Amino acid sequence: MAAAKAAKAKFGEFERIARYFAPLAGPGALGLLDDAALIEGPPGEQYVLTTDTIVENVHFLSDDPPDQVARKLLRVNLSDLAAKGAAPVGYLLNTSLPKSRGEAWLEAFAQGLAADQAEFGIALLGGDSVASSGPLCLTVTAIGRVRAGKAVLRRGAQQGDWIYCSGTLGDAALGLRYLRGELTGSDAAAGNYLAGRYRLPQPRLSLGQKLAEIAHAMLDISDGLVADLGHICEVSKVGATIEELLAPLSPAFRQALTADPSLLSLALTGGDDYELLFTAAPEAGPKLKTLAAELGVSVTRIGTIEAGQGVRVLGPSGAALDLAQGGYRHF
Repeated sequence: MAAAKAAKAKFGEFERIARYFAPLAGPGALGLLDDAALIEGPPGEQYVLTTDTIVENVHFLSDDPPDQVARKLLRVNLSDLAAKGAAPVGYLLNTSLPKSRGEAWLEAFAQGLAADQAEFGIALLGGDSVASSGPLCLTVTAIGRVRAGKAVLRRGAQQGDWIYCSGTLGDAALGLRYLRGELTGSDAAAGNYLAGRYRLPQPRLSLGQKLAEIAHAMLDISDGLVADLGHICEVSKVGATIEELLAPLSPAFRQALTADPSLLSLALTGGDDYELLFTAAPEAGPKLKTLAAELGVSVTRIGTIEAGQGVRVLGPSGAALDLAQGGYRHF
């Protein structure tokens, strides 16, 4: 009985996908082991398809401004396109709206979509809208394109690769705490910065497209660095070692860390970063440094791909850390 309960407890999001949906997958679905699908496009190109759903009080707060909810919805999908090295083409939108969300909310929501359509060069292609008793549930399916054979998948990591991430880590997780009134030790400017990182992630589209020629494996960090690196390791059949002290942190995160050193774990396990996590050959280091300077986006080496399996995190003393959970779990 105990063994049965343990097995049931481990039956999470990815186990459900493998059991119920992977047998249904077509040729372009990549075995449902990635965060996008590839289908053939015009000669020399492939289309990249990805979809994400955000749910009220799971991925955004009920009182978040509707224009920012719209922009986050679009951006988390654009981030998936960035992780494939793809350029955006268009998107489909599905909304499940409680009747409490009236015309004013929808108008502001649409204005947010319009602002990001203009910023990222993408347009609405269609979708569906239904009424519900709540909570508010929103889905975008984004379409991008990439040169044939150049999409960067999760499965390409190689032993000896260096592991990199863009931007800074853990800001969004702290931003959620700030919005909930659970963060101490941060002044208003730092708190507002962190809240902005939670509400408005920055899809690294330009960087992702450049990395299509450099990276061996790549994804965006949505559930937490350790958990998402674990997905790369699993499908690439490799292991990884990262160093806690190498995790890139923003000044706002460091301010909070001064008041509560235990927050450092959020840089490793906090979700909603939507930064690019990728592996590349060691000799790509100088090229990555130049690329980061050209685009104005930091790129930091945080570890190494090795033989074995799973992710090992080294603490400040060099000893392996025992993390209770590598990141966010839906089930």
